[in-house]
Amino acid sequence: MAAEPSRLSAPVFRLREDELPPELILSIERILDLHAQGESDPLSRLTNDFNPIGVLNDYFPDEAALGQLEAVQSRLAENERLLQSEIDTLREELRKDQDPSRMQLIQEMISDLLGQMSRIREKATESEAVVRNITKEIQVLDLAKKNLILSMTTLKRLQMLVNALSQLEDQIKERKYHDIVQSLAAVKQIGASFKPYTSVRRISELWRRIQEIQVELRSMIDADWDKFYMQDPAKPIKPSVVADACLVVDVLGPEIRVQFVERYVALELKEYRRIFRATDEAGQLDNLSRRFAWFRRLLQTHETEQGRVFPADWKVGWFLTAKFIEITRDDMTALLSKAGSKLTVKQLLDTLQETMEFEASITRKFGTSLRELLRATTPSNATRPLKPITSAFEPHMGVYIDAQDKVLSDMLAQYRGPKSRSSLEVTSSTEDDEATPVLVLPSSTELFYFYARTLEQCAKLFTGQPLYDLCNLFKRWLKIYAEEVLVASMKKPSTIGRKSMDARYDVNELKNACTLINTADYCQTTALELEENIRDKCDEAFKEKITLQDERDLFVSAISAAILIMLRELDSACDPALTTLSRTAWATVKHVSGQSAYVEPLVKAIDEVAETVKPLVEQKKYLRNFFDKAANAVLAKFTNALVKSRPLMEIGAEQLLIDLQAIKACLLKIPGEALITSNYTKSVTKHTTRLEALLKVIVTPVDPPEGFILNYTLVIGDASFSNFQKILDLKGTPKAEQNDLLDSFLTITSTKSELESTSFLSSLDMDPGQVTTLTSPGSSRASLLPGASTGESILAALSSPPLTGAPSSGSDTPPRQDQSNRREVFSDFKRFVSFGLRRETLPP
Repeated sequence: MAAEPSRLSAPVFRLREDELPPELILSIERILDLHAQGESDPLSRLTNDFNPIGVLNDYFPDEAALGQLEAVQSRLAENERLLQSEIDTLREELRKDQDPSRMQLIQEMISDLLGQMSRIREKATESEAVVRNITKEIQVLDLAKKNLILSMTTLKRLQMLVNALSQLEDQIKERKYHDIVQSLAAVKQIGASFKPYTSVRRISELWRRIQEIQVELRSMIDADWDKFYMQDPAKPIKPSVVADACLVVDVLGPEIRVQFVERYVALELKEYRRIFRATDEAGQLDNLSRRFAWFRRLLQTHETEQGRVFPADWKVGWFLTAKFIEITRDDMTALLSKAGSKLTVKQLLDTLQETMEFEASITRKFGTSLRELLRATTPSNATRPLKPITSAFEPHMGVYIDAQDKVLSDMLAQYRGPKSRSSLEVTSSTEDDEATPVLVLPSSTELFYFYARTLEQCAKLFTGQPLYDLCNLFKRWLKIYAEEVLVASMKKPSTIGRKSMDARYDVNELKNACTLINTADYCQTTALELEENIRDKCDEAFKEKITLQDERDLFVSAISAAILIMLRELDSACDPALTTLSRTAWATVKHVSGQSAYVEPLVKAIDEVAETVKPLVEQKKYLRNFFDKAANAVLAKFTNALVKSRPLMEIGAEQLLIDLQAIKACLLKIPGEALITSNYTKSVTKHTTRLEALLKVIVTPVDPPEGFILNYTLVIGDASFSNFQKILDLKGTPKAEQNDLLDSFLTITSTKSELESTSFLSSLDMDPGQVTTLTSPGSSRASLLPGASTGESILAALSSPPLTGAPSSGSDTPPRQDQSNRREVFSDFKRFVSFGLRRETLPP
């Protein structure tokens, strides 16, 4: 049985009020050697965190252990007695140890011990001095031995240096370069060890002599090289002698070798500088190939004649090539700057191509890249890095960019300007309906093919500023193509007349709009690929600047404009049928007899437009966008025609309900299974449901008035005076009856606080003129986002009726006002005043 912690918590806290410092506990344990006894007895441990619960649980692990309570008590009592006895014994020992006489004895013993330690330290110091005296002479002898050995070694090296120097002088007199190599290397190596002793006169003389011999050697080698290079028949120099002399130059040091090579390179290219001066005819741009041919012959002569005497690791051919490139690049820079505006793109590209071919041949010849060759041959004290010859052409690539600009201008000239021929006209050379339709304008594919070819050509030349400038040129012409070719072609009137007055829409306009959609989509997709391709090819410094996003947005705008064209043609196709609807006299209709006459041509026109565009638009997302806008536009025009045809009367409203179902079925069918979406279905259903609610209220008889008004509040769900009057106007209710109905409406709705102040009827225009559902493609952009469709403002008035008393989710009606706010019965002050005046003027 475990002890309960709550019963022991108070004593534990009382014990903690007087805790011992941890240092004191450690000292007591160290003195009493408690850790040596192990951890068998928890009561033997000293700690401020002692917990009696654990000890009690050890003694009484369960209820049966309580039977041993008396035995445990007796054992604890015996332990207490033993502990007390031990405490008494320790106290007695402590009392004896604290005896003053004993403490004095201990202090005297400590004092004696300290005295002995002091005497031992003094004797150790004396012993050290004796040992140092004994070994002093030995240390002097060791130092003398070391200096003697160093002197003997130095004298021996000095003798070797004198002998080697004497031998070197004899070899120099006899011009034995082969032997001089080893002797000079030995003299330089031995002489280096005497550099710290140059203050000694004899060594200083030897050091100066070594320097003089090196200068003498260099002069002698230069003289022999001149004889060898000039091929003096009177004093011929064998190639083997010059080859050994080159080995001597290697020993003289890298600086001497570089100077020797530069001297040879200057001699070799002296004639080149004379022949191909920039002021002479041979040095002009059109003679660049002669420069390269001359150098190739020079390089071949170097490898077969003079160049064979140089060691292979000198890579003299590299230095010769690097110097030729440096001279030629400077000449090209001057010549290109001098040419200025006279420089033609053909001349630029021809010379650049020749230069690139030459540099490629150099790369193949030496088996390393040209930039690596130039980096390896750049002097350490050079003020500017060596660059290839092609770098001289980079600042003048604007000529190439301007040439591409002119090519693009000529390519698109026939499609631009007020007198230009539309790109669509080029593709519509025949009116044969069975001709294969053009899905993408050939001008767009030609444009991007030219872009790809030009980009590849420029990237082979330069990947820095010229490529970035070319990208800017691409951007400018993409913008021109989008605005002045695609969008501008939509503004031009159709050259092909309407085929008949029955079908007022133009099939060719629909086809052209589809072609424009496909073309603009192809352009914006390919523009993204072009952007990625340019970014892959250009230098790192320009990668972040490369973007064609603005130009891609222009093509998206062109797609929106083309969709507007399609909606305009749909509007034209539906006009005859909806005009018939707006002119229908519903007051003369006595009974409902199936669909009205205008429904069949209206459905046929919608189907024809849909079937025309579906196979011609490649991307389904644009078709879905078109059908979303088309459904809204058709229902908007149907609503306007319905309002124009008032009074509807009850029979007319009932007939319109039947017609509306046919139109709804047509709209739900036109996308087809592959294109229809749940959002499209919901949108059509939502708008037609609003129209159905409007017509159902009109169908309801006005007698009794209370039933008519109650049906209005249930179906429409508002308490708006003006909205109720719209229903009466549409229904054709006489003015005299309207006043009584309006009074009853005010009386009934004033007691219904749950009704809204507005509904979908609030924005219904009762005087729709010529509804402009479309604008010019050049001045307006049709949003490709669902919901921002044509006719949205009209259809927003026809929100789903709150049949259950709560507005449906996603409704276009204004937001519900706070219930505490006062409802507006007369939302229009003018209507309120006219209503009051009308009541005063009516007869009693």
